Amino acid sequence: MAERREAKYNRYPAWAPRFWHGMRFGDWMSLVVRNRFSIHPFRWPTAVAITIFTALNSVLFQVQRLVYGRRIARTEIKPSPIFILGHWRSGTTFLHELMVRDKRFAFSNSLHCFAPSHFLFTGWFFTNLGGFLLPKQRPTDNMATGWLRPQEDEFGLLAMGASSPYLRIAFPNHPAPDTCLIDMVDVPEKQLQKWKRTLKQFMQLLTFQSPRRLVLKSPPHTGRLGLLAEMFPDARFVHLVRSPYEVFPSTRRLWKSLDQVQGMQVPKHKDLDEYVLSSLEKMYDSFEAARESVPENQIIDIRYEELVRDPIAVLRSVYEHLGIPDFDSAVESLSAYCDQQKNYKPNQYFLDPEDEEKVRSRWGKYFEPYGYTGPAAESSPPGEQ
Repeated sequence: MAERREAKYNRYPAWAPRFWHGMRFGDWMSLVVRNRFSIHPFRWPTAVAITIFTALNSVLFQVQRLVYGRRIARTEIKPSPIFILGHWRSGTTFLHELMVRDKRFAFSNSLHCFAPSHFLFTGWFFTNLGGFLLPKQRPTDNMATGWLRPQEDEFGLLAMGASSPYLRIAFPNHPAPDTCLIDMVDVPEKQLQKWKRTLKQFMQLLTFQSPRRLVLKSPPHTGRLGLLAEMFPDARFVHLVRSPYEVFPSTRRLWKSLDQVQGMQVPKHKDLDEYVLSSLEKMYDSFEAARESVPENQIIDIRYEELVRDPIAVLRSVYEHLGIPDFDSAVESLSAYCDQQKNYKPNQYFLDPEDEEKVRSRWGKYFEPYGYTGPAAESSPPGEQ
């Protein structure tokens, strides 16, 4: 069932880069071949442009590796990273934007994620001359975009050839691939080792450019808690939750918008609700199973509603719980960002009774421990319904 009212999507220009523009030629062609070249005629011009760019990426990748490869490979990822976890549309972007105002942290931005093969020596072009390529706001909401703004590292991994559930977006009318990467269960060993290797390489790239503590955010990492804790035993995790009655329609809207502007097909959105529902179940089955093995002082849960109500107080509690020192040194820049966001207007969502019951039935056990119980009106704070 659809929402009773849905905000319009923001415009995404034809010339704006798609996720696939950052891939290398072999990975792009592999994706197209696996999907039997099922590209809609309306998408042919975009597909041709992507093919040209991916070929260029492959050449530039060899140049970047030749110039910087050995030094990047020797780069140590220190101090231990901080991972922001949480389902799509739970407020992780806001939290990421907020935390990286602390100048002691480094992070993945849109440039890193769209051009991981060569940003070390082409970044100046995109940041100084390529601003027109990006829209002012994301298609699905009113969050600002920009080459230097924080971005999900998942896109960087995808562009570097790692498997990702986001590959579904390229051919949204086909069965969703790589759903095992949502919970890291039954991932073929070769695929798993490549994913781990790619994550480390991407983090080394970021650290080589800016040797500060990394703060990374990617919703799929939520179901990878156990693997990330194994790879980085001293890592810290900030887990964000939000009312399921907001998360469900907002996530559905997210996939609809991304399928429309990023896909190589005209999306039909078949079985989209089931994909949204089952993805969270897989993600949180894995998250809750791994949670027990993570030391208490290395992970903290926060609620989106409390974060937007008093971001400074919530973030102070995060720093204290995770042992991140000297929060006061970042308060000024954090407060300045919060002041900039005062006029931000989130989309409003409404569920019909059938959808509300479906969410309560399927997701109840994941959200009740965080205080989200009862009907939608009771799980949303004043002004957030």
